[in-house]
Amino acid sequence: MPELYPLRFRPVYKNYIWGGRRFETVLGRQLPNEGIFAESWEIADHPEGESVVSAGPLAGRTLGDLVKSHGQALLGKHSPRNVFPLLVKYLDAHQNLSLQVHPDDRCAAEMGLADPGKTEAWYVIETEPGSCLWAGFTGPVDREVIAEALRHGEVERLLHRVEPQPGDCIFLPAGTVHAAGAGLLFAEIQQMSNNTFRLSDWGRLDAEGRPRELHIEQGVRAIDYASGPVEPTRGEPTGKPGVDRLVTCEQFVLDRWQVQGTERIETEDRFQILTVVAGQLAVENDPMTPLRRGQTAIIPACCGAVGLASAGESAAEFLVAGLP
Repeated sequence: MPELYPLRFRPVYKNYIWGGRRFETVLGRQLPNEGIFAESWEIADHPEGESVVSAGPLAGRTLGDLVKSHGQALLGKHSPRNVFPLLVKYLDAHQNLSLQVHPDDRCAAEMGLADPGKTEAWYVIETEPGSCLWAGFTGPVDREVIAEALRHGEVERLLHRVEPQPGDCIFLPAGTVHAAGAGLLFAEIQQMSNNTFRLSDWGRLDAEGRPRELHIEQGVRAIDYASGPVEPTRGEPTGKPGVDRLVTCEQFVLDRWQVQGTERIETEDRFQILTVVAGQLAVENDPMTPLRRGQTAIIPACCGAVGLASAGESAAEFLVAGLP
């Protein structure tokens, strides 16, 4: 059985109505000449999108297969598991995304949903003038207040509005009402779940001229009514030069690394997901060319210490996500 090495995967694209073409123009992807591309699932082990290894001896194998056949080597101290626990994707918001909320693990179980809860974090890559997002409530609310505001199309007045900048991280625990505004391009790290309840779609119609489905009843059950305004963060120093901690929660940890020259990353018996947001990064034993902006790899737990190097004149900036 082939041993594990730094794993690259083919992106899985989603062509939702609000998408654009910046995976091509900003991230340098080759896309078909026609169509819009809203999401690019980089790491996924889900019925609606399955990552397939793109290079090396394991090319063609799915991430789900590797969880089953190489669980200990891949996940280390977090094995065994039936499903890879995190999903990483990029989103290109050419239009506003719907106003939505995700259930937490308990709520998802109570509803009998197949997926767990969905806590997530966004890392902003690019904005346009006036780009904004909505995250959390500006003040105290309850179910009746939200339901009334949704009925009358007035929920936006209850929400905290932010104009983020590239490099900002927005942490969205499950239960936080949120929406990404037009003009944002960002990376998202989340639980391996696609549970999303759409509360409002801003009166938008789909390609057939029909309103998109809303999930008001489920959504008001999933909302954390104590979730106050969410502010972007630039992270906190970790004590390791060039590494800032962006998120620590029960579901995952997320750091931002900046490397000029060479460095090493220790897996500490757990997988590490690397996704490059600026520059290029060479990864020891990676069977492909250096990771470029918008590209992602998993460093399996069994790899131990792995050498990293910025490729090119500028520093490599990348996110590192894993389980606590």
